[in-house]
Amino acid sequence: MEWTKEQRYRQIKDASDEELLELKTRVSRCPWRQTFHIQPDTGLLNDPNGFSYYNGEYHLFYQWFPLGPVHGLKYWYHTKSKNLVHWENVGIGIEPKHYYDSHGAYSGSAIEHEGKLYLLYTGNARDENWIRHPYQCIAIMDETGKIEKLEEPVIHEVPKGYTEHFRDPKIWKEGDTFYAVIGAQREDETGCVVLYSSSDLLDWKCKGELQTALKTFGYMWECPDYFELQNKGVLIFSPQGLEPEKDCYQNIYQSGYIIGDKLDVNQLSMSHSFFQELDRGFDFYAPQTTVDSNGRRILVGWMGLPEIDYPTDKNGWAHCLTLPRELSVHNGKLIQKPVEELQTLRKQQHEVKDTVCGEKKMYDGFAGTAYEMVCEFENENAAAFGIEFRADNHEKTIIKYDAIEKKVILDRASSGEAVGESYGTIRKCAIDAQKIKFHMFVDTSSVEIFVNDGEEVFTSRIFPSRESKEIRFFAADGSASFQAVKWNYE
Repeated sequence: MEWTKEQRYRQIKDASDEELLELKTRVSRCPWRQTFHIQPDTGLLNDPNGFSYYNGEYHLFYQWFPLGPVHGLKYWYHTKSKNLVHWENVGIGIEPKHYYDSHGAYSGSAIEHEGKLYLLYTGNARDENWIRHPYQCIAIMDETGKIEKLEEPVIHEVPKGYTEHFRDPKIWKEGDTFYAVIGAQREDETGCVVLYSSSDLLDWKCKGELQTALKTFGYMWECPDYFELQNKGVLIFSPQGLEPEKDCYQNIYQSGYIIGDKLDVNQLSMSHSFFQELDRGFDFYAPQTTVDSNGRRILVGWMGLPEIDYPTDKNGWAHCLTLPRELSVHNGKLIQKPVEELQTLRKQQHEVKDTVCGEKKMYDGFAGTAYEMVCEFENENAAAFGIEFRADNHEKTIIKYDAIEKKVILDRASSGEAVGESYGTIRKCAIDAQKIKFHMFVDTSSVEIFVNDGEEVFTSRIFPSRESKEIRFFAADGSASFQAVKWNYE
């Protein structure tokens, strides 16, 4: 169905009880509802927001349009957890009802200050000519979970030299000063990041544009996130408008990072290496990080992309969030590993050790629709080896290593209902190794594959039938030995 502007910008309170019940019923009947990922009860989920550890719990908000699988009037929806595994839906965190967020509470971040959690976000407003005006706004959550918005924005204007595409503040504190990076578009329609500072979270001053070596790199940088890890400065952002380049930048929009020396907040400079993609799969965007009480830097991303139709749309909902990942730095690269708390989801365990030679093999206990599996291959002389999963006679998703190309390849050409095919059905990245480890988290309609202990990650939605449960290990044109352990999650 085509959504009108009026339909997209309705408040949830404008929907009748009957409409909401019908929508919930339609969502509940969807065959692709996830079992261990954060997903919306109805409607569309996108960017993770306000990810924080506060008052003994992890708090995570996400962009939410409740009335259908489209980008409409955005709320912040609040969910929380004590362990990063089991999440409790709290409800609407920020409702767009002031003049400064009349057309949506857009993305932002959170920081604890004086015993409360301050949420800094972009208010999206439109005038009668549908011209956008972004405001940077604050809502404050107390220890009881009550959230109240300030009556006025804390940043009213876009600085000179930039367009109305000015959003997604990410906040941190250094010494006695708060800083925020904001994603921006210059008037020449190139992307960048602007830095602000404040002593009290209320009075913000524009320090200027962050100087990087990426002068013309896409037309907009969304969801910036600056942090320091292992004595390095890291800037994550999601540039829009990059052209595909060999195996890189194959999705409609990308997410990645630059890493180097710590940001000089006075000189607005950061010496850094080249831009690297965070995820090599089909469906990953707008990630956000936080630091927990143990000092871990943890990342969560949106498992989806803008401007792409998904098979769940017809069921009244779209998208989910990735599993939380712990970050570290190794050889100038961000390493991502699933947080160890996820091991509490493990149920029945199955193990196998074998060699495959020009064949596909299946084993007892190795099948399912929701599970974790670790498989370590050692190549002997095969041209390629890997795993077919969520498979039956007609469907399969393939993760493999091409020993000739020296590349890991994810293929979802036969994964089930198609999604985003105009952007291709294969994703690749180069890894030169004799041993390849695939750490896989398979859910009803997604897979997250951590390669060689998080050196690379492939995150993707897949939409197979419920009957597609087989797991097949294979080697082509030669042999490879492997050992695998699988834990059921159901």
